[in-house]
Amino acid sequence: MNSPLLNLLWETLQWGMAPALLLFALTWLAAWKIDNWSIVDVVWSYGFAILIALPFAVGAAAAGWSSLPSRWLDDPLLWLSAAMVLWSLRLGTHLGIRVLGHLDKEDGRYLRMREVHGKRMAWKMAIFYLQQAVALVVLMLPFYAASTDAEGQRAGVVHVAGLALFLAGLAFEATGDSQLARFKADPANRGKVCDVGLWAWTRHPNYFGEFLIWLGFALLSFTPNLLGIPGLLCAGVILYLVTNVTGIPLTEQQLLTSKGDAYRDYQGRVSAFWPRPPRG
Repeated sequence: MNSPLLNLLWETLQWGMAPALLLFALTWLAAWKIDNWSIVDVVWSYGFAILIALPFAVGAAAAGWSSLPSRWLDDPLLWLSAAMVLWSLRLGTHLGIRVLGHLDKEDGRYLRMREVHGKRMAWKMAIFYLQQAVALVVLMLPFYAASTDAEGQRAGVVHVAGLALFLAGLAFEATGDSQLARFKADPANRGKVCDVGLWAWTRHPNYFGEFLIWLGFALLSFTPNLLGIPGLLCAGVILYLVTNVTGIPLTEQQLLTSKGDAYRDYQGRVSAFWPRPPRG
């Protein structure tokens, strides 16, 4: 295949969709067996690292593992791969501690779905898990685009900028998580809204950091023909989802229910997404 788009399609089907469908089918069986559908969140997060490792393992085994270390310094595909794996492992571990450590307690989202679907829950989850597999593969497009169009490419300014954005987003997200954990650990803050550190600049530093990470992935996936466009589309999807669909709207609805007027006051003082100096 000489067309970059056809190569991208084939790479996505071969190394993405087929393994993802198998992975989530096995996850569905495990979730059904233990009667806890929350584990899909952990598998989805680790799924990026799994799907990246698969072609690398096959390719490295064929070409010789000893050829990899010398390529790290100037190969943007390996930069992108390392960044996505690091992000995947951090997110998967963060969720895994919460979910796998309390398998007797299912996440509230799935409890509400049980109330809606009742005895049809298992089959509704089969569809849901299929959707998660597709979403995972779609968001893997920056990696597959770089894999199919970056042969012989060496890192340039755009890739350095992408790596810097990724590291900034990861640091922003991790710092926000750490500040929130410390705030919640203090008994004096029980029932209060976290408005310290990054939480005084944006109500959702985790979502803003996530957007920076995906923008970094987009720049790291820049190639001569595809120009990083698949990655930019994924970053745009992430931005839309966290600001308009499953991120901020749902989170803030839950927080308004649990925190009431305290959270309404916080909404009036602090930016929802884009960081800005605290006021009031």
